[in-house]
Amino acid sequence: MAAPEDLKEIYTDELKDLWSANDQMKKVLKKITSKASDATLKDMLNNSQEGIQKHTDVLKELIAANDEKVSKEHCKGMEGLAAEATKHILEEGPDKGPLLDVMIIAQYQRMTHYGIAGFGTAAAYASALGLKDDVKKLKDATKEIYGGDEYMTKLAETSVNLQAEDA
Repeated sequence: MAAPEDLKEIYTDELKDLWSANDQMKKVLKKITSKASDATLKDMLNNSQEGIQKHTDVLKELIAANDEKVSKEHCKGMEGLAAEATKHILEEGPDKGPLLDVMIIAQYQRMTHYGIAGFGTAAAYASALGLKDDVKKLKDATKEIYGGDEYMTKLAETSVNLQAEDA
């Protein structure tokens, strides 16, 4: 990729990066959802995959609306986070149970925090560019992602971590 020439190019590159990040996270979640023992955690992981697809559709829409080729740019940041999640959960983690559930939540939250930062940054760029509709859609997505993160924190603190302590 050549050096960006203006903020709009940086903005659309961020959208394309987030699309790739979403695809990578969704792929990992598909693999780890069946490993979760806690039913509430499993439901949340399934719901998250639907949310990720919804946010990906928003990204594609925004890329097209900004007269850019609707394509993604490989996200190295999420590549690393996805590799870590795969390593800790699928390769080195326990087969099942509360200890694995704790690890699933931790890896999920790491990937989610990347999304919060990325969508928030994209919203800030859109704001600076005066793209009000884009700002609203990106802030709504950020809020939803943050809500999922908060839900996972609550689940960990009130249930999953306690079960793991007793394991």
